[in-house]
Amino acid sequence: MSVAGKARKITTNTLQEMKAVGEKITMLTAYDFSLAKLVDKGGVDVILVGDSASNVMAGNDTTVPITLDHMIYHAQCVVRAVDRALIVVDMPFGSYQGNSKAALDNAIRIMKESGGHAVKLEGGAEIVDSIKRILTAGIPVMGHLGLTPQSIYKFGTYSVRAREDEEAMKLIEDAKLLEAAGCFAIVLEKIPAELATKVSEAISIPTIGIGAGAGCDGQVLVLHDMLGITMDFSPRFLRRYLDLSEQIESAINNYVDDVRSGDFPNDEEQY
Repeated sequence: MSVAGKARKITTNTLQEMKAVGEKITMLTAYDFSLAKLVDKGGVDVILVGDSASNVMAGNDTTVPITLDHMIYHAQCVVRAVDRALIVVDMPFGSYQGNSKAALDNAIRIMKESGGHAVKLEGGAEIVDSIKRILTAGIPVMGHLGLTPQSIYKFGTYSVRAREDEEAMKLIEDAKLLEAAGCFAIVLEKIPAELATKVSEAISIPTIGIGAGAGCDGQVLVLHDMLGITMDFSPRFLRRYLDLSEQIESAINNYVDDVRSGDFPNDEEQY
């Protein structure tokens, strides 16, 4: 039986064991009770309460506007639904950069108020002090390198990162730095597949890719994207497993027609 198959509860140690035997890690986002329950029942190893909620739940153009209180609320909803998966909560923009004491305080708030199992921070050397300080409280930290959406105004584009040698070398160095600091895993977003494989082989902790190729130790997608709920985002790395947008719209159209025609409710649907 696989490592994940044997685990009643997925922990950071489970992920390390999975990497050790070459077993791929699965991760999806969730932001609410109902969908998180389905994701957990589907057998996903890690649920990311992502700051992408800013986009898919709140309709913002970037992840920057979402607040710590918002993230805690979404994480609380997910935690109530989940029995097996490891729950990782994104620390939002402004909650950890430049002030390691504030980073620790905010990470503690997330853990105490949401019941999540770990936090995720974007960046390399520039945030290592915050990571180290959070870890002193015994809070597991997942790193995130490559395209870091909270820095979109710095990058100016969502295009592939680390194509040039200098940026690629820094990414490898940052990955090793995050491992040395104590991170239990690293998300690699939108970087060349060859580089992601190189990073995955250079560190002992798991890498989880999104647009980073098959050489990563695991994969993550935004749930609403892979289910076809959000249809205005179609990057090369996205595989849609359903087209719920069309199905939901059709179902609602049928409901509207049935109510207006008097077909709903019928005799069997009333008391």
